[in-house]
Amino acid sequence: MSSRRRGKKHEHEAEEHPDERWMASYMDMVTVLMCTFIVLFSMSSIDAKKFDELKNSLQTGFGVEKSEKVDLAKGVIVPKDTKTTEKDTPTPLALAQQEVQNLQKIQHDINTRLAAKGLEKDVKFTIDSRGLTIGLIGDQTFFDTNQATLTGTAAQIIDTIGPVLQPTAYKISIEGHADRRPPAAPFTTNWDLAAERSVSVLRRLVEQDHVADTRVGATSYGSAQATAAGGDAAALSGDRRVDIVVLSGQSEKVRDLIPKVTGSEH
Repeated sequence: MSSRRRGKKHEHEAEEHPDERWMASYMDMVTVLMCTFIVLFSMSSIDAKKFDELKNSLQTGFGVEKSEKVDLAKGVIVPKDTKTTEKDTPTPLALAQQEVQNLQKIQHDINTRLAAKGLEKDVKFTIDSRGLTIGLIGDQTFFDTNQATLTGTAAQIIDTIGPVLQPTAYKISIEGHADRRPPAAPFTTNWDLAAERSVSVLRRLVEQDHVADTRVGATSYGSAQATAAGGDAAALSGDRRVDIVVLSGQSEKVRDLIPKVTGSEH
């Protein structure tokens, strides 16, 4: 009977002291949470500069290229390849050589058409840093004395030049010149005479040969660029002219190299 009492006593004590192992697991979880919050707090106050230095050092150590920040809302940004070679960028000399070839083609096409009509003798070509100059030499061929109206031959020559210039993108300057002798009526100055003649050529190119008027301009130099001295007829005829200048659109640096390419550099 006493043994039964002792058994009941031990059973009662076991019920008063249940298993407390769950507390260890609970404390472990609390510890983990505390550590997590500590780490999060420390990350929120990290020195950004030192973090970047560490990141770059690790990338360098592992042979990884420097990364770029990407806004995920805008998608992945692929940086452009900025590496270029000399072949990708033409040199000024190469551009000048190409420009000379373009101008020479225009000259060749015009001269071929003029030669087919026997009209090439009154036209002179020059390629320089400005572009291609088509000189309408000999005022008797293009204009009657002290007149600004085109002769029939002049109209034929200009109508042969116009179709070659019309499809190009070049700007064109029509420049009138006169010799140093004073003009006769109806013109009071060489400025007026040269201006009227340049405008006559311009109108023919625009109105008959359909060269865009936005690409063409007329200028009068009067006798300002006259070179003839004395009364030499050939020299005076060279001063009395209208130039059709096909203007190069290249940069000044490239244009300055054109005489070197053509061999006309002095």
